Amino acid sequence: MTGKLMVKRIVIICLTFFIVFKASGQAAYLPPEKPKLIVAIIVEQLRYDQLEKFRNRLGENGIRRLLNEGTYFQNASFEFLLTQSGPCHATISTGAEPSQHGITSDNWYFPLRNELIHCTKDISVDPTGGSYESGLHSPANLYSSTFTDELKMATNKKAKVFAVGLNETPVILSAGHSADGAFWYDKNTGTWMSSTYYIRKLPAWVNDFNAMNYPVGLLNNQWNLLKPVSEYSDCMPDTNIYEMGFKSVNYFPYDLKKLSSAGRSVSDRDLSLLRETPFGNTLTTDFAIKLIEEEKLGADDIPDFLAVCYASTDYIGHRFGPSSREMADAIYRLDRDIEKLMKHLNDKLGKRNILIYFTSAHGVAEIPAILEASRIPAGYFRQNQALQLLRSYMNAVYGEGDWIRGFIGKQIYLNRTLIEDAKIPLEEVQKKVARFIVQFTGVASAYPYSAFESNDFGNGTMRKTINNFSPQRSGDVIVTLSPGWVEKHDENVTDHSSPYEYDSHVPLIWYGWAINRQTVTRKVNMADIAVTLSSLCKVPFPNASTGAPMYELFR
Repeated sequence: MTGKLMVKRIVIICLTFFIVFKASGQAAYLPPEKPKLIVAIIVEQLRYDQLEKFRNRLGENGIRRLLNEGTYFQNASFEFLLTQSGPCHATISTGAEPSQHGITSDNWYFPLRNELIHCTKDISVDPTGGSYESGLHSPANLYSSTFTDELKMATNKKAKVFAVGLNETPVILSAGHSADGAFWYDKNTGTWMSSTYYIRKLPAWVNDFNAMNYPVGLLNNQWNLLKPVSEYSDCMPDTNIYEMGFKSVNYFPYDLKKLSSAGRSVSDRDLSLLRETPFGNTLTTDFAIKLIEEEKLGADDIPDFLAVCYASTDYIGHRFGPSSREMADAIYRLDRDIEKLMKHLNDKLGKRNILIYFTSAHGVAEIPAILEASRIPAGYFRQNQALQLLRSYMNAVYGEGDWIRGFIGKQIYLNRTLIEDAKIPLEEVQKKVARFIVQFTGVASAYPYSAFESNDFGNGTMRKTINNFSPQRSGDVIVTLSPGWVEKHDENVTDHSSPYEYDSHVPLIWYGWAINRQTVTRKVNMADIAVTLSSLCKVPFPNASTGAPMYELFR
């Protein structure tokens, strides 16, 4: 055999092996038709810029792994006015704006019963485990279907759907109407519970988990900084005049055993404190992993769904502000919890079989006093004082009477029965109230109910307001505060619930299954998540959805 022929044969053999290797390699990484388990990781009160700020200080296998291996949408926002927990979680799950899904705010006034309604409150159900008041909740007030509802219907109810978290509102609105289970932490008993809307009896594994009394063990620890002090150098000083803290203590370390026992007997602990520390997220992670194991999620080819709702960052942000060391430490510890969850998912099911989306339900405003110290316009809107002056004004114009029912979620509710009895045109009163309230410092705008009945607006704040409007649940006058301004509450130093960047712009990352590594800079609406899931899983869109699939995930 000539040398030239020998070289030719070697080249052919090498090319053949390369082609076979290449083909087999591609086949090895082809994802299944659908993911076996979809996991929603939804964090309360995490701004987009906070993730960018701490990105290079996070561990390799937690949030950074999502960022480095997934599709990162850098410009995801909620496109409505009241960026509160209820409306935001409902928008994520339904693909609709509050005007369609009906959860316009965390609370609204119901005039026929003269009652303040919480968005998931339902007195027709009973608690399953836990304390009585903590169990009177269901998705009854959610008008539209969710992605998980459509998934259950499309699979003849074979898909398993669960949600877990420290608070009932995110859990219920993420689980939807047809879920197999929704479990939340009862702050009174320190146990996981549900309501009879979902289940009549807690599963044995939940009772076993509750029997371990993990909350007490977690509250026997100190909360100290997880990382060296240098990792918090761009945060506010540990001791400062701006933060609320716990019982006037606003610096590390926090003796959680002492704080949860103050003024109580030895056997009686304030187990609600756990929610306001990073260890509430740790408990949520451990419970979620236990649920995955016990309910055998992802065990077959029918996609299952689990929402893990992390809420401790919300409590910490309200008490300490987004620039505090406490908030930074909560993010570092959350990253470690997510690493633990991801390790379990990757080890048990494999990356190709799981689809994770990581996002936040809303952001938060900087503490107004911190902004003012840097000569940036900001302040506290004292709604109680404004309401008192408004009532005096109404009495002067229309005579003595209970003309104003209340100021709830930046909405003013009028006494429509009294106005009707007085034969005063409702629209006239709404406009007078709006013109009066807009004169207060810190108020950017005030729109009467009548402005939204027949008008269609373009973009901007007016479009976000109409996206939040519901004739059955919205107030008579909707108020928008100026940028940097928040409502004043006794136990919080800052708040969210505005259309501005710091409240509406949140991180959004997709990871696993058929997701490529890429960064997307175009603007996307958080209402796009549910319809994207529906498209990926080939099930119908939620019935009131207005979002559009994120086409970058289909390449």
